[in-house]
Amino acid sequence: MADERYPSSVRTIGDKLENTAGQVASETKTELKDLTNQAAGVVQDVYGKTKDVATDSAEAVKDAAVAGHDFLKNFMEENPHTTTAIALGLGLLIGYAARGQAPRRDRWF
Repeated sequence: MADERYPSSVRTIGDKLENTAGQVASETKTELKDLTNQAAGVVQDVYGKTKDVATDSAEAVKDAAVAGHDFLKNFMEENPHTTTAIALGLGLLIGYAARGQAPRRDRWF
C-alpha cells in the first residue's frame, strides 16, 4: 500500500539514486583496492632497495676491514723494530692513563 501512494517517477528516481550510490561505492572500493596495491608495491620496492643498499654497505665495510688488516700485517712483517717501538709507546701511554694522577706530596714529609 505504501508503494501505491508514491508516483512511479519518484520510485524511478529512488531506484536511480540507489543504483548510482551502489556504483559510486563499488568504484570507490575498486579505487581503494588499487591504491592499496600500489602502496604495497611501493613498500616492497623500497624494502628491496634498502636491503640491497645494506648488503652493499656491509660488503664495503668487510672489504675495508680486510684491506686494513692486510696493510697492518704487511707493515708489521716488513718493520718489526718500528712495530715494537710503537707497541711499547702505546703500552706506556695506556699504563700512564690507567694509573691516574699521582697523589700530591709535601716537601717536608
